[in-house]
Amino acid sequence: MKYIPRVALFLGIPALLFLVPWWLLVYSTSSGPMFWLGSAVFVLGFLALPAGLLLGHGPRQSDAAVVVGDTLLGTVWVLFTWSVIGAVARAGLAVAGVDDPLRSRAVAIGVLAVWAALCGWGLVEARRVPRVRTVEVTVPRLGPALDGLRLVVVTDTHFAALNRLRWSQRVVEVVNAQRPDIACHAGDLADGPVSRRHPQVEPLGKVEAELGRFYITGNHEYFGDAPGWIEYMTGIGWQPLRNRHQVVEKGGDRLVIAGIDDPTGIALDGHGPDLPAALAGVDPDVPVVLLAHQPKQITDAVEAGVALQISGHTHGGQIWPFHYLVRLDQPVVAGLSRHGEHTQLYTSRGTGFWGPPLRLFAPSEITVLVLRAPIAG
Repeated sequence: MKYIPRVALFLGIPALLFLVPWWLLVYSTSSGPMFWLGSAVFVLGFLALPAGLLLGHGPRQSDAAVVVGDTLLGTVWVLFTWSVIGAVARAGLAVAGVDDPLRSRAVAIGVLAVWAALCGWGLVEARRVPRVRTVEVTVPRLGPALDGLRLVVVTDTHFAALNRLRWSQRVVEVVNAQRPDIACHAGDLADGPVSRRHPQVEPLGKVEAELGRFYITGNHEYFGDAPGWIEYMTGIGWQPLRNRHQVVEKGGDRLVIAGIDDPTGIALDGHGPDLPAALAGVDPDVPVVLLAHQPKQITDAVEAGVALQISGHTHGGQIWPFHYLVRLDQPVVAGLSRHGEHTQLYTSRGTGFWGPPLRLFAPSEITVLVLRAPIAG
């Protein structure tokens, strides 16, 4: 009996996602054989979506099912969104005096055209090498020798069922072209075990950064094989910051790079965020840059006097208008923001994508944070 609510939710959400488009595109526009054919297509999609998600993300971990389920999830979300908009437009046409069947068919054609165009565009946006976004951040107490330090951030690469080896190689080329002093991966490296995903991650070993390459866990590592990925990243030359810090120095000036585990890690013995441990022994006069996967970890960062927190996790919403739902859980969806009197947060939209191979009005990014010392006087 305790599983009934979960099953109802697991089936109820797909039912809603398919029901609204079915009403707008099939029920309102067709009859006879076309009605039954269209209904059959929607029933098939409704059955395939939870089956694909269960077989792909459940115990069987079928990559083929992941591709089917995730692609269906993304495309039906876009179709649902624009069907809701289409329903509003249909009501407006009715008020304007446009009669059926012209009203319903015109709206259906418009919704399908927009849906096809946006899915095509979203697919290209998701699979492309991310654009470089450069942001200057003034860091209090940053010494002049570190002024202009280039900190390059990738995050939420989510290497998974779709083989993106060439994409991974191109990302590394772009990162190195930015001449990073420090390189950071802010979590959600891959979905799945090291044995299946490491070929796509391997190119990250060629990232070049004179002052260090640092990695933290995201929530998705803890859905798979967090200890394995921590060990693997160490093996290819990245330094995992598991509730610890590293002091980098240039020209006699110092900067603390700290990192904490994702909150999901508390389910695994010995894991979970511990900011006091990460900052133990830190000189209070040295500014701290904190890697924390989720933006909502900023609350603790403010209390600890962190100068800059770097996060990912949100994907910028990934597929519009999902960012409104993300905002219910996180204080920031994307960009640079200020919290408290002395703490800033940069939230990346992510370098890859999770699940549906679509990005809609939330482009991916490779971020170059140029740290600036305060202007004297």
